Amino acid sequence: MRITVVGTGYVGLVSGACLADVGNDVLCLDVDPAKIQTLQQGGIPIHEPGLPELVRRNVEAGRLRFTTDVEAAARYGTVQFIAVGTPPDEDGSADLQYVLAAARNIGRYMDGYRVVVDKSTVPVGTADKVRATIAEELAARGAAIDYSVVSNPEFLKEGAAVEDFMRPDRIIIGADDERAIDCMRELYAPFQRNHARQLVMDVRSAELAKYAANAMLATRISFMNELANLAETLGADIEQVRQGIGSDPRIGWHFLYAGCGYGGSCFPKDVKALVRTGREHGHELGLLAAVEAINRRQKLRVVDKVVRRFGEDLRGRHFALWGLAFKPETDDMREAPSRVVLEELFARGATVAAYDPAASREARRIFGQETRLGCVERPMQAIEGADALIVLTEWKEFRSPDFERIRAQMRQPVVFDGRNIYEPAVMRRYGIEYFGIGRRCRAA
Repeated sequence: MRITVVGTGYVGLVSGACLADVGNDVLCLDVDPAKIQTLQQGGIPIHEPGLPELVRRNVEAGRLRFTTDVEAAARYGTVQFIAVGTPPDEDGSADLQYVLAAARNIGRYMDGYRVVVDKSTVPVGTADKVRATIAEELAARGAAIDYSVVSNPEFLKEGAAVEDFMRPDRIIIGADDERAIDCMRELYAPFQRNHARQLVMDVRSAELAKYAANAMLATRISFMNELANLAETLGADIEQVRQGIGSDPRIGWHFLYAGCGYGGSCFPKDVKALVRTGREHGHELGLLAAVEAINRRQKLRVVDKVVRRFGEDLRGRHFALWGLAFKPETDDMREAPSRVVLEELFARGATVAAYDPAASREARRIFGQETRLGCVERPMQAIEGADALIVLTEWKEFRSPDFERIRAQMRQPVVFDGRNIYEPAVMRRYGIEYFGIGRRCRAA
């Protein structure tokens, strides 16, 4: 198939490269000339394992190209994926200006039947707005051209996006006409050779399914964080509680880890947008409002522990921080707990030496000329002379560090573990004062 992908962020670039890899001819459009120039020169503007090799292979094969030419993109693909950003407005609702701008351009320049696919995470009813926008542009041209609008939400995890696209656990297609459904079935056939993974439903149900999935996962995280905070008060250990409930097959193990809160480009934005959607239609989603409130508080949990240990005034204190990205295998710091922790530490006068395998450049961009933040090249470099180590991202290289060296090189052997990746008993054995989330762990 000839496919156009509008947007070259996480979703657009991964989708375009994976679709090209199974033999399609894909043209990726972005209005950012610098991003397109980077891609045309062989660079990748995002950090995603496996993506550079995938893009390079398909560019060399001639199946994947990049452009800033809006008209050429609209005329190219029979299937037009809209994979642009939907950032939150001030009221928490999803900003659809980029989605509708993409639809407007498609309607303005399309020259034959198109299947317009909403790949971006969008509120229920967006497909109707896309359909109406395209109709307006066609009417202005006096053109009578058939088209379909499909909701095809993405379920890609940052850090595993290529694997998720190539081996999906489900493919949701929201469509109202058979021609579009047949086209989407053909498009996704190479990704489900072992067994069918497609779920075909109406458009609005597909739009809601994406929000519902992210809201459910966010709810599990906030639920565990709420229990972790209670466990500390009661003298229980949240890790043992997790094992007790995760072994129940009705509950399962996924997303049951207590920590310093969720972040990224999806969960915070989508929970807020779903709450806003409910309010716009007269439904107060109290559970999800609480999920969001719990997550905001949880990002301060580590700071609260630091303040209880060292006092409110942190002037003269120096901290090592491991992990800036909101999760491992990405450089994404959107809504990351590290941003909240750093801002709170700086406000109290502390300085920080931070290490992250991928996100140091992004941290420098975000914090600019902040002199109290130093980004270092190695994890052990960060701990030299530190009053405490704060761990905020569970990168694999943090799991088994040299604890004796940590104890020897810090001013005080204190660790605040925002992801519960260390065992309290092990830390005590090394003489390290340890603070986890919901763990029975304080004494060294």
